[in-house]
Amino acid sequence: MSEYAAPLRDIRFVMQELAGLDRVVALPGCEEATPDVVDAILEEAARFSGEMLSPLNRVGDTKGAKWRDTVVTTPPGFKEAYRQFVDNGWNGLGCDPEFGGQGLPRLLSTAVSEMWKAANHAFSLCPMLTQGAIEALMIAGTDEQKSAYLPNLVSGEWTGTMNLTEPSAGSDLAAVRSRAEPVGDGSYKIFGQKIFITYGEHDMTDNIVHLVLARTPDAPEGVKGISLFVVPKFLLKADGTPGERNDVYCVSIEHKLGIHGSPTAVLAFGDNGGAIGALVGEENRGLEYMFIMMNAARFNVGLEGLGDAERAYQRAVAYARDRVQGTEVGVRGGPKVPIIQHPDVRRMLMSMRARIEAMRALAYVTAAAQDHAHSNPDAAEQKKGQAFADLMIPVVKGWSTESAIDIASLGVQVHGGMGFIEETGAAQHLRDARITTIYEGTTAIQANDLIGRKIAREKGVTILALIAEMRDAAAGLDGELSEIGARQRAAVDALERAVLWIVGQFAAEPKAAHAGAVPFLYLLGIVAGGWQMGRAAVIARTKVASGDSDPFWAAKLATTRFFADHFLVQAAGLAESVTSGAGGVLAMADDSF
Repeated sequence: MSEYAAPLRDIRFVMQELAGLDRVVALPGCEEATPDVVDAILEEAARFSGEMLSPLNRVGDTKGAKWRDTVVTTPPGFKEAYRQFVDNGWNGLGCDPEFGGQGLPRLLSTAVSEMWKAANHAFSLCPMLTQGAIEALMIAGTDEQKSAYLPNLVSGEWTGTMNLTEPSAGSDLAAVRSRAEPVGDGSYKIFGQKIFITYGEHDMTDNIVHLVLARTPDAPEGVKGISLFVVPKFLLKADGTPGERNDVYCVSIEHKLGIHGSPTAVLAFGDNGGAIGALVGEENRGLEYMFIMMNAARFNVGLEGLGDAERAYQRAVAYARDRVQGTEVGVRGGPKVPIIQHPDVRRMLMSMRARIEAMRALAYVTAAAQDHAHSNPDAAEQKKGQAFADLMIPVVKGWSTESAIDIASLGVQVHGGMGFIEETGAAQHLRDARITTIYEGTTAIQANDLIGRKIAREKGVTILALIAEMRDAAAGLDGELSEIGARQRAAVDALERAVLWIVGQFAAEPKAAHAGAVPFLYLLGIVAGGWQMGRAAVIARTKVASGDSDPFWAAKLATTRFFADHFLVQAAGLAESVTSGAGGVLAMADDSF
């Protein structure tokens, strides 16, 4: 069975040539990310992901996490791998040095995160949730809370969770009913049940820091009445070490389609008198603070889609090279050949690879924009970076994960009947990828956010400026790249039509606009991905023209052409679905379904 090998050549190319690594490392606070440091980190992350995390991927799937009497045991090897993960300093890569982090750019931590997720999706969820808790406490926590929790969260000695969902409150957080009763000393007793809590209980650290949404007694109804509380598994002693067990227990874990190695916990708060928690930030602003975690998590789930897709692709390529079946098309009576020589197998592999390269480029460019939003001394550049990141995070999350499911499914198809057999490992990637379009906000939630808050609310200002940038880039696709350029320009035109329709119709016809929200998200993902692929093709053409014979450049030109011929051509149809498809969505009576 093939193991994961980080695609360092493409990772480096995207970071340097498309995401502008040189501009990122020149930002204040990013000076430590010298070329030598970046290369060393990428190489070591590739080694750790391939040698330590990847072999445990199958173990996590087959053995899974186990629950017994409130105690959760992670799969064999996970605890030891996590110890090495922490000891090697990986958890604090992008965190604030004030609390023990390395303060390295988001662009670099994104590349490293992709490797964790591709090597072992289930394992990677634990540090991902911790990173979200860190960001929320950094922004909304008191100085006391920061000093109490952040050093151990940043190091990875403790892990963090995000507790939103309840049995009656999923995507509709207005329905949250967990309650927080003031004790009188500034603390609160938390009562309620939370479900779907990733790594809500485990055996890899000696404390877990839960961030919990709950209502205070006088809170208004709806989302405006939700507050955020920090509730540790073990209360802290005066010296900051874990002490008395808090009243929060895991009453079960879910049996899931995939990510079996990641325990998804049902947590009971306050069954024995009340779990002690502290208010984070101001009362009734909990959802605002939780969105800090959610936004970071949504971007990272997009990376999970990228990682699952890359792993599925690598396994499919290895099988296609080894599997000998049939003769070469058009050669009667010839020798049997590996299936990678069959045109449709090549089509499937190219479909996988081209989208993976587009997904990676779009994610890394978005990460670089976040670095500029956070650290650029120019206020205009900060604003531009934030606007681009806000626009693209729903796309990185939604389009990348939806693509990942299809890519993982193609991976099964390349294997044929053997892909349906668990022993080949192809099916796991499809099962693992399936959750990514659901948690941290479904594809529809991402799409509704995209068309509403990110486009209609600001009358399309950010996306129309981006469209102008895409057109400028497409103009450089001339000469031998002119066919790609023509497809890119047509796709951008289709995107603009859809944007103008949304801006014009959102207020007057909200149901019609939302009926086309997901097709619009796909449309923006494809066009934005094609934009990045086109930029890559121009660079590759220049390299080839200079005499550089590295096969990487020819492969980049080939994947760009495939993306244009097979995905950019879908743009016009998707735009039509956005602007004219609502009738078919809304026409049927409810009782006719």
